[in-house]
Amino acid sequence: MKASVFLLFQTFLLVIGVVGVMVAAIPWIGIPAIPLGILFVILQRYFLETSQDVKRLECTTRSLVFSHLSSSLQGLWTIRAYKTKKKFQELFDAHQDLHSEAWFLLLTMSRWVAVYLDITCAIFVIVVAFGSLIMVESLTPGQVGLVLSLTLTLTGMFQWCVRQSAEVENMMISVERVIEYTDLEKEAPWELEYRPPPSWPPIGGISFSSVNFRYNSDSPLVLRNLEASIYPREKYGIAGRTGAGKSSLIAALFRLSEPEGGIYIDGILTTGIGLHDLRKKMSVALQVQLKESIEGLPAKMNTELAESGLNLSAGQKQLVCLARALLRKNQILILDKATSYVDPRTDKFIQKRIRERFAQCTVLTISHRLSNIIDCEWILVLDSGKRKEHNQPNNLLQDRNSQFYKMVQELGKEEAAVLAKKAK
Repeated sequence: MKASVFLLFQTFLLVIGVVGVMVAAIPWIGIPAIPLGILFVILQRYFLETSQDVKRLECTTRSLVFSHLSSSLQGLWTIRAYKTKKKFQELFDAHQDLHSEAWFLLLTMSRWVAVYLDITCAIFVIVVAFGSLIMVESLTPGQVGLVLSLTLTLTGMFQWCVRQSAEVENMMISVERVIEYTDLEKEAPWELEYRPPPSWPPIGGISFSSVNFRYNSDSPLVLRNLEASIYPREKYGIAGRTGAGKSSLIAALFRLSEPEGGIYIDGILTTGIGLHDLRKKMSVALQVQLKESIEGLPAKMNTELAESGLNLSAGQKQLVCLARALLRKNQILILDKATSYVDPRTDKFIQKRIRERFAQCTVLTISHRLSNIIDCEWILVLDSGKRKEHNQPNNLLQDRNSQFYKMVQELGKEEAAVLAKKAK
């Protein structure tokens, strides 16, 4: 980018200098030079109107190729195991064909503008040559020779200047993206002047007061005027259908985007403290038995974890996250589908460890398996970002009009009977 701008500036100065020398030698040269410059500007504008869009298309299709290649390399073992090599090869060929089409279109447009620039420059040379013949009596051979040689030089410079300016403007697409990123809403500071005491939160009580939450300024509200109280040292199951706002409740608690209204943890407003002070006091997982998983790794405890845990399965990564969370010994534990990738046996073991190790902690559990939250002390049911129900599971199951009762009944009579028994 820097080199292209420098070359454009250098070429532009050379063009100005050459035109100045030509006009000084033969003043009437300025007459055809002015419309030539205007015509070049018109061609450049016309070319850029489409070339920028084509350049964006080329960048997009190129990203698809690189993204597919990266994901294929990361999942190479899975591709070979399921014998889907041909399918991924065809998909790669399709992405590559799209990129080649966009790239060929960009090259074709460059050739198009080059041809028209050559035609324009040829007309300019003809005008200068015939003009010199017409005014041969008032010109010296030296003047004519100088102007004709500079004319040929000028045509090349004009073309290079136009192409370079178009290239610089196309490169400005990257600058547009950088500016767009700099204009993104920034996260709140990690630390503020007011910092909660080290022992905060002492009991883990959470209160939501008229909370509205959206993930960005253009997205719709996912939590609407939410009013709820999480009693300290109690076990809460958060239920609701897909899109009800269960995970959004946790996102608002961690301030992944700034919520409207008030969220209080043991009386302290979460938006009044730094993000680091807030997030480090809440855990999102718990300890589990990792011995068998670690023993199966190549170097056991000395195994080096790849970026994003690529050398671990989805279930193993969840177990590592759960183990890390317990070491922090926080008063608030949040489980957002924390056992979705583990087998039922491990899931049962995890739920047992929650009851044992976090008996004196506030636990919020989000799970698609109602069996994981049926034995919680309280159930909070969300619907369309609002609190629908808040009661003990046994009381909700006795109310046939409650949404939680309907969700349990949808699992079938046998499963509903088992859950009702566990809720008592």
